[in-house]
Amino acid sequence: MPPEKPQWAELFTEVVTSGACTGCAACVVVCPYDVLGYDDADGHYLPFHVDEDGGPQDCTHGQRGCTLCTRACPRFRDWEPEIDTHMFGRPREADEVYGIAREVVLARATDPELLAAGQDGGLVSAILIWALERDLIDAALVSYLEGDGTSWKAIPGVARTRAEVLAAAGSRYTYSANTLAYSEATTGGAERLGLVGMGCQASAPGAMTARRAGKVARRFQLTIGLLCSKTFDDAIFPELFEAEYGIARADMVKMNIKGVFQVWTRDGGYHEIPLKQARAWTREGCLQCPDFAAEHADLSTGGIGAFPDWTLTLVRTDRGAEVLSAMIADGSVETRPVTDDPGVLPLLEKLSRVSRKRGPADGRKLIPVLGG
Repeated sequence: MPPEKPQWAELFTEVVTSGACTGCAACVVVCPYDVLGYDDADGHYLPFHVDEDGGPQDCTHGQRGCTLCTRACPRFRDWEPEIDTHMFGRPREADEVYGIAREVVLARATDPELLAAGQDGGLVSAILIWALERDLIDAALVSYLEGDGTSWKAIPGVARTRAEVLAAAGSRYTYSANTLAYSEATTGGAERLGLVGMGCQASAPGAMTARRAGKVARRFQLTIGLLCSKTFDDAIFPELFEAEYGIARADMVKMNIKGVFQVWTRDGGYHEIPLKQARAWTREGCLQCPDFAAEHADLSTGGIGAFPDWTLTLVRTDRGAEVLSAMIADGSVETRPVTDDPGVLPLLEKLSRVSRKRGPADGRKLIPVLGG
């Protein structure tokens, strides 16, 4: 029988060391005793417990009844139906392979600066700036590039202004646990937070609220999910891009994935690297992740389909619908029917099915995929 009050000891064995941990850092963020840390060196991207308080495998606070880390984890036990039921009133059906969505559209920013700076239409940047300027959120947890941006190492950070949102624009494809910027944001006085992250991170606020993980959960007011099949270890830069293609990390100015790994360089060059070659650098935390479509975000967004300057947008919650409708009404974004791109929903389903098959049939009890 599993313990009535599962704590770090169970999280450590069932998630962190089983391969199920995505490295989202939700457990670290909610820990009220600061006994959890985060290891992002050498491609690990995993939480750890300090030796001074029960060692790596147990927690003295957990022994006394603290369960916050397991309540925040979006991969602990029955996470998917629990979050679904809390957010949508029911678990997803087997044919809802990319999760529960009330509407799917193509969208993009109307601001020329955001169109130029953002990825695939600048939608995410437009949403964050709109939410900040309309006082919906005080700050957004995002990712930046370390240093002067030439290292391409993604790091968590806080955006409070239009300029800071623009500085965070663009895709990385290496991992950043954006939730780790929570402390910086709240220390700076932010009470209402937006979160941008892949499905693993986008499920964290839902897990926290479904399992009543305290004030941390209440601060998340808007979650924007990024469609994601995988992220890559930082070693991909020296070991593949530079060693095989002669593309130095410092020379890259933009990356994208459209069936191939696309890389633009400072000299105006453009390079394509087959995704099969990049597979060996897939981050360990992605190997068992079943959520391509960021199914627990308010708005799920991704640059897939035929139109490179439009974002496929899944409206999932009341808050997501309110935000997008208001932005359309005031001209901040424009949309077009998803039927304008007949291939995009089949592609979304295909990519979601591939990810679904990665989820192990263990204590997480994933719903089977019809025809998968």
